[in-house]
Amino acid sequence: FDPRHYLRTRCYGFPKTGPHRLRFLLESVKDLRETLKKKGSTLVVRKGKPEDVVRDLITQLGSVSAVVFHEEVREIL
Repeated sequence: FDPRHYLRTRCYGFPKTGPHRLRFLLESVKDLRETLKKKGSTLVVRKGKPEDVVRDLITQLGSVSAVVFHEEVREIL
């Protein structure tokens, strides 16, 4: 979870992620983790800036041959 997604917007100070969306995200991640666990896998969940978290995970794992990601479309102002 990137903490920057839970700050307020620059223009009007509205929360980027409200309480209902946050609850949905947490429930979805919990459900995904449980589904993966039933299939013999797991889900790694971290809080922090992705550029830091991914670097730390790669360092911890030691033998990473590829990293795949999806970049979110940014708002245009």
